[in-house]
Amino acid sequence: QLQLVESGGGLVQPGGSLRLSCAASGRTFSSYAMGWFRQAPGKEREFVAVITRSGDSTYYGDSVKGRFTISRDNAKNTVYLQMSSLKPEDTAVYYCAADYTTSTTWYGTRTSSYEYWGQGTQVTVSS
Repeated sequence: QLQLVESGGGLVQPGGSLRLSCAASGRTFSSYAMGWFRQAPGKEREFVAVITRSGDSTYYGDSVKGRFTISRDNAKNTVYLQMSSLKPEDTAVYYCAADYTTSTTWYGTRTSSYEYWGQGTQVTVSS
């Protein structure tokens, strides 16, 4: 019912910035809480950020708090992840995820909370 396509990944130097985008298909984007996760080779998929349906509330993983900002534009069916002060340990494949919810305030931090996933975009932080 929903397709997600991430973009904006690439190679960036430590301390640099990058903005990821996730474009959703369909006409019911505002019915979904949206999250970002990341996964490095051999590592578990890690929670990065989530934003509620309305965009009124956000929540971040401890490792990115203060450096990353999640936002959404429901008119454009797009969610963003603005990343700054990037570190080599931020290197991973970043995934956009969506979960349908009747709650305007609900958000989840577990991979199992989300039913739709994009294919991911690679972010590499290196000199």
